[in-house]
Amino acid sequence: MKECLFCKIIEKKIPAKIAYEDDKVLAFHDISPQGPVHILIIPKVHIPSVNELQDSDKEIIGSLFVIASKLAKEYKVDQKGFRLVINNGLDTGQAVAHLHVHLIGGRLMQWPPG
Repeated sequence: MKECLFCKIIEKKIPAKIAYEDDKVLAFHDISPQGPVHILIIPKVHIPSVNELQDSDKEIIGSLFVIASKLAKEYKVDQKGFRLVINNGLDTGQAVAHLHVHLIGGRLMQWPPG
């Protein structure tokens, strides 16, 4: 997608502080962190939201969560806890129409969120 912010980050047209990258997934630090650790984990293929997921996306979605687990350990939030968030749609605060998982940790969080 030519106008997608996250696609531009994937293409290295916009700089980001990269936390992880492989051929299918990119993870980078959020520019407006909601905790000491706040990393966005995204598929390199453009999927606008959860609503557009297909059966063929099962592997990449699994990869997002496996990478989240690895990053939680690397950033040492795995023991005390972390939150994984997927916002879907404008009413939830999804600001970029590219599926992404927020990994947030390093602080006490309240429930319910939002």
